[in-house]
Amino acid sequence: MEGILQQLSEYAASEVYPFHMPGHKRNMPEEISRLAGAAKMDITEIEGFDDLHAPKGILLEAQERAAAVFGADETFFLVNGSTAGILTAVSAAAPKGSRVIVARNCHKSVYHACFLRELHPVFLYPQTVREYGIADAIRPEQVEEALKDVPDIAAVIVTSPTYDGVVSDIEKIADIVHRAGIPLIVDAAHGAHFGFSPLFPESPVRLGADLVVQSLHKTLPALTQTALLHVSGPLADREGVREFERIYQTSSPSYLLTGSIDACVRLLEKGECWDGFGDKLRLFYEKTAELKHIRVMNRDIMEKGCMKAFDAGKLLISVINTKITGNTLYKELLNRYYLQLEMASDTYVTAIVTPWDREEGLLRLAEALLEIDRETEKESDGREGQCLPGEETLTGKPYPELKTALPLHRALTAPKEFCPLRKAAGQTAGTYVNLYPPGIPLVIPGEVITEEVIKLIEMYVRQRLNVQGVENAGDSKGLTGDLQISILK
Repeated sequence: MEGILQQLSEYAASEVYPFHMPGHKRNMPEEISRLAGAAKMDITEIEGFDDLHAPKGILLEAQERAAAVFGADETFFLVNGSTAGILTAVSAAAPKGSRVIVARNCHKSVYHACFLRELHPVFLYPQTVREYGIADAIRPEQVEEALKDVPDIAAVIVTSPTYDGVVSDIEKIADIVHRAGIPLIVDAAHGAHFGFSPLFPESPVRLGADLVVQSLHKTLPALTQTALLHVSGPLADREGVREFERIYQTSSPSYLLTGSIDACVRLLEKGECWDGFGDKLRLFYEKTAELKHIRVMNRDIMEKGCMKAFDAGKLLISVINTKITGNTLYKELLNRYYLQLEMASDTYVTAIVTPWDREEGLLRLAEALLEIDRETEKESDGREGQCLPGEETLTGKPYPELKTALPLHRALTAPKEFCPLRKAAGQTAGTYVNLYPPGIPLVIPGEVITEEVIKLIEMYVRQRLNVQGVENAGDSKGLTGDLQISILK
């Protein structure tokens, strides 16, 4: 059967008149004519195009192809992003009100699922890779210990790879979780490219995870919002997945998005897209070998932590040995060299690279880093081996361990008021606080705010990072200590 995009193209070129949604009728108004090409293939569930929520034809075949390519028993197309997949997976695996083991560095969508299902999360905290200040992997021993200590766990949820590219030992974790008779959910939103090239680690889908969520659009050539939910093994509730997928996804799925997913899967099936990518990466590393103060973490990060593997598609660039912050480097690369990176943190920046990057772009980044490195040479203060900024407040962990005063599902809807951040120690948080990206909570509703986390938030605000959950963060008032946070009354 032909691909979805091919069938859409044929329909767009046909003489069939669209007495159906969407309202532009494949004839976009001139004022927004730049969308005209897309509009010609923007349709709804009409004759011959199947139904994503009850697929029997072209969409069923496309999902079956995706399952075969990725190594799953069953794969669901997601047009509401990985968020819909996380909500679906957690809801299907964990009965309402149950306990789940959750890696603390999970995306906020996991916390939203816990709220919706009134779950009680038991957190696993990753350690810090001290030399670089990033979160390390979740160790299998942590999972095993938590399962022994806490009764009646419904599921285990971890993120691998992390937003930084850190990979946990999913095969061992899956074995431990399965011995407890429960499913393992892996948020692999940033790992859709895993398992298709020796440059990358194996996919968690093939390592025993029961429910795996992957965003195609993050690292592969697919439109934004496109993702996959893979289901494998006997522990996953297949009917539950189908039911919750219908709840969390739109009832009017975009065929442009499903077509994009199918085209991406077909490209992976051919297996030709990785040629030359390793050469581009090697060239970048050769060019940046002369860096003296700025460091590309990828060179030795595996030696610094307990991670199983690291994603070659994430370039983590550290400024720990300089007087500049990650945000300073981020702004320099953007404003001076016109290089838009993925994220800035306090001590590093992140660039996502894929086979579709041009060699010219990687060379521009390397040359920019070398020039900035030469300029910062006299400013280096020799901080190597010393505490990272704010690390003295973290006791070696990237996420402060906070006590829970009220369950998340109750705290998020409880009456709230604002309190000055500096006076909030001992109060119960009424909101999430996180950096965005990546959207991993430092504080969740119902947790007791500590001096430790207040210092961390203030440090991030001073560095002008995107702190969400505190009022005035990032403007002049916030930088002078006028920050406020929502607390429970």
